[in-house]
Amino acid sequence: MNNILTSYIEQNKRIKLVETIALALSLLVSLACFVIGTARVQASPGNTAYIGSLEMARNMEEEDYDEDCTVCDVVYMSGEKKLVKSYPYDEYVALDSESIIAYEYECNNGTRLYFDHMDPSAEETDKAYRETMAEAMMPVFNLANSLVILAISISVVLFFSRFFTTYEKCWFMSIMVLATVISVIFPEESANGVSGIIIMLLYLLDTFLNILCELLISKQSRYNFLVSVAVEITEIVICLVLMYRFATMAVTLFFWLPIDIISYINWSRHKDDVEEELTVVRKLSGYQEILTILAIAAWTIGVGYLLSGLDIATDFLGGNRNLELIVIYLDACASAVGIANGLFIFFRLREQWIAWYICALLESIINILSGQYVLLVLKLGYFTNTTYGYIKWNRYIREHKQLQGSIF
Repeated sequence: MNNILTSYIEQNKRIKLVETIALALSLLVSLACFVIGTARVQASPGNTAYIGSLEMARNMEEEDYDEDCTVCDVVYMSGEKKLVKSYPYDEYVALDSESIIAYEYECNNGTRLYFDHMDPSAEETDKAYRETMAEAMMPVFNLANSLVILAISISVVLFFSRFFTTYEKCWFMSIMVLATVISVIFPEESANGVSGIIIMLLYLLDTFLNILCELLISKQSRYNFLVSVAVEITEIVICLVLMYRFATMAVTLFFWLPIDIISYINWSRHKDDVEEELTVVRKLSGYQEILTILAIAAWTIGVGYLLSGLDIATDFLGGNRNLELIVIYLDACASAVGIANGLFIFFRLREQWIAWYICALLESIINILSGQYVLLVLKLGYFTNTTYGYIKWNRYIREHKQLQGSIF
């Protein structure tokens, strides 16, 4: 027995050492990426040499404007070469040219810059160089951001190691490592005047908080609601930044935030008699499930119809109205299932895992249509942990049938 205990202690020490090294490496590489990226963006372009002129075509899909803009950017491209020219709003709406003559210059380090006139000033050259390098360094900054979030994830596993099983640690870190890789391979473009780097950071933070919250729910821990508050705030910010999914944003603001606080109180009142970290859970009856399905259908049709009539402009979906309508109705359905899910969680009902499955499926479709590939990693986390949580809750319910009384 002593040999087994000693072996277990030694193995645990080795795991903690690996986790500590991984944490240190993540922070060091992240810092190096920030320093390298910032240095490249802030560097001087040096002397520039004129290469020649070329015709570029207007790319309206990349333009970002609305009626409140005083200055609008127009994007011209020729293959991978790009020129962004700013116009006052009055000139922008009157613009009828579909192409422009661009003048190409080369910096000392080989970087190519493009202008709409000959002999740009030093100030214009510096600005164009910084913008070009910022776009080129986006994968580096995304890697730096993702490694910071990864380091936070490792810290959770390291400092709360006794709270999680080996499987839970492996699942949690696998999702975060995968999110790190995807964030570099599929960087986000800027939208509504917000840098793609900031948008990606919000996605990564949302992924981290959501899977941690999901894991705590599967463990029947009331502390999931404290993490969930941070989830809701992050997702409200994402909706505002991208100017989309207003049904989800409204439900998050007026339903999820209050229900998280109330649910924490309710779960705290129903602790397991043997293990206080666990909360007593139960399941729905048949007729209650039918009423829930009907309510979700009614909400989807009503809210979807209401939101589809609003004139809200966003360049996030490329101005595709049909795509916007599809996302609106999917979002309305996801928000309805989300409300049902919130009530199921409040009442400690097993059916909340079924709602998680449906939400994950609907949001996966929205993420694919919107090109939010890094958030698909989060949905993979949902699907896998939902299965894990459903099995755990079912086992607990079978073993504690005598506790399946009042839902309050």
